[in-house]
Amino acid sequence: MERNDSELKPTISEFYADKNIFITGGTGFIGKVVIEKLLRSCSNIKGIYCLVRPKRGKTIEERLNILLQDKVYDRIRKIDADFASKIHIIKGDVLEKNLGISEEDTEFLKDNINIVFHSAATIRFDEPLRTAVKMNVIATKEIVLLCKKIKFLKSFVHVSTAYTNCDKKDIIEEHIYPAVHDPNDIIDMIEWMDDDTLNMIMPKLIGTKPNTYTYTKQLAEYMLMKEASDLPLAILRPSIVTASWKEPFPGWIDNLNGPSGLYIAYGKGLVRTMIMETDLVADMIPVDISVNMLLAVGWYTGVFKPEKVLLYHCTSGTLNPVTWGANCGIVKEVFKRIPLEGGFRRPRCYITNKPTLHDTWIFLSHYIPAYLVDCAFRLVGKKARMVSVYSRLHKAMGTLTYFTTRSWQWTHTGLDLLKAVMSPEDSQTFYLDPRAIHWPSYIEDFVMGTKKFILKEEISNVESARAHIRK
Repeated sequence: MERNDSELKPTISEFYADKNIFITGGTGFIGKVVIEKLLRSCSNIKGIYCLVRPKRGKTIEERLNILLQDKVYDRIRKIDADFASKIHIIKGDVLEKNLGISEEDTEFLKDNINIVFHSAATIRFDEPLRTAVKMNVIATKEIVLLCKKIKFLKSFVHVSTAYTNCDKKDIIEEHIYPAVHDPNDIIDMIEWMDDDTLNMIMPKLIGTKPNTYTYTKQLAEYMLMKEASDLPLAILRPSIVTASWKEPFPGWIDNLNGPSGLYIAYGKGLVRTMIMETDLVADMIPVDISVNMLLAVGWYTGVFKPEKVLLYHCTSGTLNPVTWGANCGIVKEVFKRIPLEGGFRRPRCYITNKPTLHDTWIFLSHYIPAYLVDCAFRLVGKKARMVSVYSRLHKAMGTLTYFTTRSWQWTHTGLDLLKAVMSPEDSQTFYLDPRAIHWPSYIEDFVMGTKKFILKEEISNVESARAHIRK
């Protein structure tokens, strides 16, 4: 029997063998899982080079040591005690010209790197426009300039977001939509305009976009189309990236972004009201599916060499939808059985799609109890903090309202393309189809992941947590 063209191509692990990979955002949520997956499933890679900057008084060496101690690497640590030998750091900063990389390191990257994964970005929805442009647009432009110097570049994958075109009412397709503004004009503008003026015109600039994050991520895509189409480039658009489904183990999560922060706030009895359309889709995509698709996209770009820049939606809602209402119901049942420790109150939440009712509940169920508790704290000589906690919580909730009251449909041509050419073995190792997710068990693992990996709570302490809730 003759083998077809895709069967003659190298597998994903064969493609990455003996390759050097440069990663931005390697210390972030997605980046950690990329590194872990490469080391475990593509063990013959030559090396991983992470762009790292000194931060909060920590040197890049200290930050690397902290990274290597992360629980995300517990599985690979048992398989290969020497796994860290393939991880190298490049001192730099995406906010600086030439990424803050020294001439010596630039020469090394130029001569030795084969694959580039650009996942560094600010994901704060309320980021000031200047910072968002620097992180999401200018940094991407600097990555493009670096990639154009690399002699043996096989593929360059940019991690964008499925929400770059969230202001579109139709089905969102896998192509780059025209930006309202020229990215270079916006870059020039932030160079000379003062903060007050920039903040004043920001709402008009972003227009129908809900925040600076989606606005600048679309600018970055448009800039890539204009300035990087001569590179072996692909763009990955994940939706809400959430806890791991299977790997490195179920429920791994390391941040409070999106649903994880809401789960904890609910489990602690803090959040008592939310604006949400319960019958709309909560488009979550597990981080391991996102990473598997990222690696598959890098492979496809380097092996099949498509003639144009391809975009890949990494979403679940069109293929395997779960509603916000179903999500909340599962979370409620999990916390009934296994509550969080030291909760403020018993978990309970009033969900509405009416802002006036929501604001009333915020006043009655958030601020009045917060002020009463803070008064009690002051009377016993403790620092008042609950009003401050709720102010931060409301700010975070406000940035999510746009996404909990709308639904989108994305095409999945890219996913179907990858599935059609991946070998059966690669399809198992680099699973990327969200249709296989069983949402009730996944969300339970996700909730337990917030308890275990973020709050560092042991399941064995569940009886004391239950006793605290009953008080």
